[in-house]
Amino acid sequence: MSGQASRQPTVAELTTLLREGRSNSRALTDEALARIADPAGEGKRAFLKVYAEPARAAAEAQDSFRQAGIAGGPLAGIPISIKDLFDVAGEPTTAGSTALRDAPPARHDAPIVTRLRQAGAVIIGKTNMTEFAYSAVGINPHFGTPGNPHDRACIPGGSSSGAAVSVADGFAAAAIGSDTGGSVRIPAALCGLTGFKPTQSRITRAGAVPLSTTLDSIGPLALSVADCVLLDAVLAGEEVPVLDAIPVDRLCLAIPQTLVLDGLDDAVAAAFTRACSTLSRAGARLVDVTLSELGELPALNAKGGFAAAEAYRWHATLLERRAAEYDPRVSGRILRGREMSAAHYLEIGERRAALIAAVARATAGFDAMLMPTLPIVAPPIAAFADEAEYTRLNLLLLRNTTVINQLDGCAITLPIQRTGEAPVGLTLAGNRGSDRTILAIAGSIEAILRG
Repeated sequence: MSGQASRQPTVAELTTLLREGRSNSRALTDEALARIADPAGEGKRAFLKVYAEPARAAAEAQDSFRQAGIAGGPLAGIPISIKDLFDVAGEPTTAGSTALRDAPPARHDAPIVTRLRQAGAVIIGKTNMTEFAYSAVGINPHFGTPGNPHDRACIPGGSSSGAAVSVADGFAAAAIGSDTGGSVRIPAALCGLTGFKPTQSRITRAGAVPLSTTLDSIGPLALSVADCVLLDAVLAGEEVPVLDAIPVDRLCLAIPQTLVLDGLDDAVAAAFTRACSTLSRAGARLVDVTLSELGELPALNAKGGFAAAEAYRWHATLLERRAAEYDPRVSGRILRGREMSAAHYLEIGERRAALIAAVARATAGFDAMLMPTLPIVAPPIAAFADEAEYTRLNLLLLRNTTVINQLDGCAITLPIQRTGEAPVGLTLAGNRGSDRTILAIAGSIEAILRG
C-alpha cells in the first residue's frame, strides 16, 4: 500500500550496517553533512544550526569504541537532529525566532539531549520550526520554509518542519520534535514519515521552550515504528523494549465518527478507505463509534484555549521588549491569552478533565482509535499568503491531531499513500498511559499495510 517518504535507511538498518562493519559512523555523518550543505537542497532551510565538527568528533568516538569492542548505546553512531526548541549547553535556545538570538546561553543540555548523547547519538544539528512552535503550517518568515519532500512548492507542516524534512531528505536518520497540537504528527504525515506523540508525562520537557504546559509533548519522527519505539525509550530514559507483536486479527479498533472524518479531501478519503479495507481483510474488527464527546473540542479552544493563555504567561515580558521581531501570525495568537479570564481558564481545565474521563469510558472496549491523521494533503506554500486562508488551513491541519493532546493520550501516524502520491497519514491513538500498547499495535499494522 505505501512506503516510506524516501528510500533512506532506517535507524535499525544503519545500526546493522555499523555492527557488520559495512559502514562507519564517520561516513554516515559526512554523508549527512554533505547533503545538508548541498546548495541545491533544503539543508539551509531545514537547519538553523549545524554541528559539523562536533558531529564528526562524536562519530569518530563511536567508531573508536566499536573498533575497541566496547558496546555502544542503542543509537551508537547514528545521526539525529533536534528541534531548535531544546537547550544545548553554551548557546541560546532560539525556538525559531530572532527575538531570542541574544538570550543567555543554556547552562546545561536539556535532559533529552543528554539521553540522546548517552545513547551514542551523533547530534547533527538543530532544525527549523514555526516560530515558538505556534502553528501547524511550518512557515518561518525569519529563516525560510523548507519545502515538502513530495512537492517543494508545498508546506512541510509544523511546527517541527525542519525535523520532518531532515529525515525525509536524509540529513538525519531520525529527528526529535515537540507536539502541542500535532507538531510531530502533522509534519510526519505531510512528509510521509512515522511520528509518535507520547502521553505527556512520559518524557521530561525540562530544557525545552514551552508553548503550553498543559499540552506540550516530546516525540520522534522516523522512518518506521521500530525506530520510534527505540527513540521513545531513549527519550524516556528507559531500556529499549521488545514489544510482542499483536496479531491484527485480534484487534478491535474504534473509528470515531464525530469531527475527525468531516470534509476529508479525496486523496485522504481514498487512502483511509484503502487502509481500513486492508486491515479488515487481515481480520481486524473496525467499529464505527459516534464518540460525540469530541464535539466538545471546538468550545475548549474558542478563546485560544490552553495554548494562548500559557504561551502569553511565558512571552509577556519578551513581547513588551521584542514584539516587532515576532511573526505577527504568532504574536497575534499569543496575545489572545492576554484577554482570557482566570475563570475561563479554570473552566476549560474542568471541561477537559471531564472529556478525558468520558472518552476513556467510551473507548474502554477497544484496543485503539483509528482515524486519518489530517483531513487534507499538504497545501501549497503560496496558499498561506492570504490571512484568512492561513487561519482556515492552520485550524484544519490541527483539527484531528489536537484531539489527542486534549485527551492527554498517545498517538502514532503511519504513511499510507501509494507510491508517487501525496503523503497521507493514518493515526492509531490510545488513552493516557497506553503508549507501549499503541506502539505494539502500530508495528503489527505497519507490517500489514506495507505488505
